[in-house]
Amino acid sequence: MTAEHRLPAVADDPVRLPAVPAPIDPAKDPYRVYLDSLDAETSKADMGACLDRIAHMLNPDVTSGAGQPWHLLRYEHTTHIRKLLIERKVELKDGKTRPWSPAYVNKHLVALRRVLREAWRLGLMSAEDSKRASDIPNLTATRLPKGKHVASEAVGAVFAACDDDPTPLGARDSALFAALYSTGCRRAELASLTLTNYDSAERSLRVIGKRNKERLVFLTSDAVSRLEAWIAVRGETPGALFPRFRRGGHAALNQDGTLTHLTPQAIRYILANRITQAGVASRTPHDFRRTFIGELLDAGVDLATAQALVGHASPNTTARYDRRPDRTRRAAVDKLAMPQARRIRPPAAG
Repeated sequence: MTAEHRLPAVADDPVRLPAVPAPIDPAKDPYRVYLDSLDAETSKADMGACLDRIAHMLNPDVTSGAGQPWHLLRYEHTTHIRKLLIERKVELKDGKTRPWSPAYVNKHLVALRRVLREAWRLGLMSAEDSKRASDIPNLTATRLPKGKHVASEAVGAVFAACDDDPTPLGARDSALFAALYSTGCRRAELASLTLTNYDSAERSLRVIGKRNKERLVFLTSDAVSRLEAWIAVRGETPGALFPRFRRGGHAALNQDGTLTHLTPQAIRYILANRITQAGVASRTPHDFRRTFIGELLDAGVDLATAQALVGHASPNTTARYDRRPDRTRRAAVDKLAMPQARRIRPPAAG
């Protein structure tokens, strides 16, 4: 916010908040403390970006929520912030705009509530003020699941594009997508894997998911073949199972000699590049996760097992990936017969 660390007044609201006389101690900054409490780097980036947007909405002169007096927010401010979030729009490629999705708005509200809770824990605001300011409801709405199914033909084309690449990158990407397709792992989970996470005898990968939850996922025999072929190229150097490569074609090394991990965004980029080479419709890493869950449920795997394999906290989340209800409803509609066009003759005169 400003050099005085002043929270601006709510638009059309006469309330004026006092300026903070001195910068906030970073050790007691609710913004930093909240983000430090999150385990996953992707979560830190996502929720930090939410708070940065809210801070920018309150004061266009700032771009970060760090060092801002969140503890001065009161109920009249947070209700107005909720209103502003609902009114926000995103610009589409065709120049049109659409409102933020309810889930995206609610994600910002979660970040806002959490930073207020940290402000109370740090003794910067009273429990009553924190509770009142946090008492803002989520936006209630449901939407159809995003993303698309990845057809087996498209997966085969991506593998062919990798196989046509004789460099180590071809073998790495082939193994990476095989693991992605046969485990449904999140891209951040794959990016964090090390060589020691792979157990060839069990055909398994030990994955650390959201909220630091560890689980075993299992590879198909075809995926194991591609992974073993990659490890033969990769070697036994400790570090990332799927390492980053430098422009010269050599795997990147950390200072301790271990192989450097890819970033989750790099996995998204690699897939986009291979999909372009394969000449198939654009798909995201999360589409592979959706496809994995759908294929499991189609094969008759029970919901609890599917939930455990993909690391969802709630079976309701896993159930949203189920394509079978859509097919059932479509089949029901197909039983209807559309009446054929037929002109009705008017009655004869007289």
